[in-house]
This record gives sequence, structure tokens and C-alpha cells, in this order.
Amino acid sequence: LWWGHRIPVWYCQDCGEVICETEAPHSCPKCGSTNLEQDPDVLDTWFSSGLWPFSTMCWPEKTDMLKTFYPTDVLVTGRDIIFFWVARMIFTALEFMDERPFKDVFIHGLVLDAQGRKMSKSLGNGVDPLEIIAQYGADTLRFMLVTGNTPGNDLRFQSERLEAARNFANKIWNASRFTLMNLSDYEEGKEAVEYDLADKWILHRLGETAAAVTANLDKYELGEAARAIYDFAWDEFCDWFVELAKNRLYNGTPVQRYTAQTVLVKVLSGTLELLHPFMPFLTEELWQYLPHEGETIMLAKYPEKSDYPDAPQDAEEMALIMDVIRALRNIRSEMGVQPGKKAEIVCITNADNAAVLEKGRAYILQLAHGESLQILTEGDAPEQAAAAHVKGIDLYMPLKGLIDFDKELARLKKELDACEQDFARLSAKLSNEGFLAKAPAEVVAKEKARLEEISVKKAALLARQVLLNG
Repeated sequence: LWWGHRIPVWYCQDCGEVICETEAPHSCPKCGSTNLEQDPDVLDTWFSSGLWPFSTMCWPEKTDMLKTFYPTDVLVTGRDIIFFWVARMIFTALEFMDERPFKDVFIHGLVLDAQGRKMSKSLGNGVDPLEIIAQYGADTLRFMLVTGNTPGNDLRFQSERLEAARNFANKIWNASRFTLMNLSDYEEGKEAVEYDLADKWILHRLGETAAAVTANLDKYELGEAARAIYDFAWDEFCDWFVELAKNRLYNGTPVQRYTAQTVLVKVLSGTLELLHPFMPFLTEELWQYLPHEGETIMLAKYPEKSDYPDAPQDAEEMALIMDVIRALRNIRSEMGVQPGKKAEIVCITNADNAAVLEKGRAYILQLAHGESLQILTEGDAPEQAAAAHVKGIDLYMPLKGLIDFDKELARLKKELDACEQDFARLSAKLSNEGFLAKAPAEVVAKEKARLEEISVKKAALLARQVLLNG
């Protein structure tokens, strides 16, 4: 039997040679005899494939393997062979075993080429997975296929998706290297940990991520499960917590350093264990270098929400502090403040928010490159200060000493002049009745959207000019 073909079998009655040919042979290739007999019991491909759920476990013998593993929990298959194979497996199992062969059928789409065509030899549009693995790695290919689509829908194979999955693998690798570089003096249990706000937040978020991953796996939402890990690992662990841990690792007390090490190990280990079904090779390699119990990550307990502290209030407070840091970073970027220059920061808000900001003072100064931080419950805005508003908090960054006002005003004037020219040109164009009558509707809509974009930009430039002029 060969997949997709019916290959009959002949036996030589003189020497016993078994001959598998698509067409009837004239003689035995071993002894030359023409005394050949065809096996009458050879089945066609799809019927014999329908026996797969139980024939692979020594059926019709009543073996322990058959008793243990039949029926199976789930069949994973493509949508194109539901009738040819899945239906036959179900009906042959009901006939010969008197029981359904599996509880669930998870039907996935097909991998198509970039133009949406089915891959085939005749079109020559197939992709060799071995070549992809040689270039990007098996884990990258697996993760791309899992996250590339929703259940049942076809997936167009695009190299850009592979690049994104490879970048994620590199991100995990680099975060692991950072963690391992800071564990030279780490010994589990040597100090009492003292969790700070960031520690409670990241552990709480890891627990929530574990719950989300498990819930999606239970529903066969493999892509959503992988995306939950991706978002947590990239956005929260790598981009935020690793940075937040650096100050304690390099400048903290022994207890602070040990606490940061402990949380890094715990979060990275949990992240690798959650990611293992999707990226088995990368996670096994990294997990072996971390402090662990057991021989392999394959046998490690899969993370659950109950494995980590539940701290919703701390997570909410940390989210507010992160929003403040993002807003301050945006101010620095928009105003062209050099990364090496530290800024004064002024926050005016209510008493509750002020208490939260006080908890995050060290984080704000570290990640927003602040020289000083004033947290006020009342007061006036500082002069010549860029401003932002975040959830009831007025943020100010005095610009004196941070930028060259004359150079910035000259740059703003040049940019504003160009903006006004574009605004005038588009306004005249959209006021022309001839253009509106002849141009396609999509072109007119595009020009109107462009005019709105320029209007917003112009207003922002004018506001910044007013600010710098005091």
C-alpha cells in the first residue's frame, strides 16, 4: 500500500518472493517463474487508511496497546480529506470496534502559496520544509504555521511571517542570555525574597497568561494560545521586566539582587514551559541552562495560574506607571530630546494616583531618564514644558536645558512652511469642481484623508511652536 495509490501484491508460488507492482508482472524477478498469484485481500488506499485508528495497534488482536490507546482523544487533519479519510475512519471503526475512533476532530486549513494557490508538483509552487528549516530553524517554521491563521482557514505561505517568528525566537534567546549572565552568584534559597511592585506585576501576568494559554488550547485555538505567549514574552517580560530588573541587579542590595534573580528565573522558566509545545528545541536548550528539577522540560509540570501569586491591584498600579513612562518617552521623542540627557519631571494628580506614582518613582526615573520627579496634588504647569495627560495625571517635562530652542524653532518653522504649502495645495484641489466631478471617488477620498492628516500635523506643529516661544 502506498499513500494515494492502490498497489496490488503478487506471490511467486515457486520461491515465495513477494512482488509489489502497479501492473501485473510477467515473471518472478528472483527465480524467473511465471507461476504467480495475486493476493485477493489487498485493499484500496482510502479504505485501508480508514483502519488506521486500530490497525496500528495490532488489531484484530486484543492487545494492551489497543485497550489503552483506543479510542484516541483527537484527530488533527486538513479540511480537504474529511470525506475521503475522516468519514471512513469513523464508519470502519463503528463497524469493527463498535466504538467511535476519536472524541474530537480538529480541522485545519491548507498551506497555500503566496498567491493563494494549492501547492502542487505540476505548478512547481511547493515549499520544501527542509530548506526552510535549514535557513530559519524548525521552531520558527512551527511557530509561524501555528500563529499564521485561525482554525479552518487556509494559510498563505509568506516569508515575512517567518522573519517575524525568527525575531521572536531571537528575543527569547537574548532575554535568556541576559538572565544567565546575571546568575553567576545565584543560589536558590540563600536569601529571603522581597517582592516589589514590578515583581508582583510580572508574576501575576504570567499566571494570567498561563490561564489564557490553557483555555485556548482546550478550545483548540492554537494560534490564540501562541499569541498570548508571544505578547507576554515580548511586550511584558523582555521589553519591560528585564529593563526594570537591571537597576536592582547592578546597583541593588544583596536582597534586591537575589529577588530580581529569583523572579527572572521563575518567569523565564514558566515562559519556556508554556512555549515548549510550540518551540520544543529552543525551549529545551535554554531550560537546561536554568536552575531546574527533572531531566527534561518535556516532563516538567505545565504552568497554571495557581502557581503564581495573584495580585490584581499591584498589576493595575503597575499598568498606570507604565502608561506614565510611555507618555514621558513620547514627549522626549516628539521634542527631540537626546537619549543621554536626563529631564525634570512634574506630575500633578489626585492623592490616590500620587501614592501609586510614589511606589513607581524608581521605575519612572530609570526608564523615562528622569533627573528628578515631583509628584504634586495641586499646582501650576511649569513654564516652557511639554505636557501629556494620562488617566487623571498631568505630566510636564520642562524643556530648558534639554533642547536648543533656536534650532528647534528654526526646524519647526521649516516644517510648518512645508506643511502649510501642502495644506494650501490640497485645499485648492478639493475646492476645484472639475477635479471633484472627474476624479474617481477613491481618489477624492484619499485626498481628503491626506488633507485631514496634514491639518492634524499642522495643529501639532503650531502648538509646539507656541510652547517653545513661551
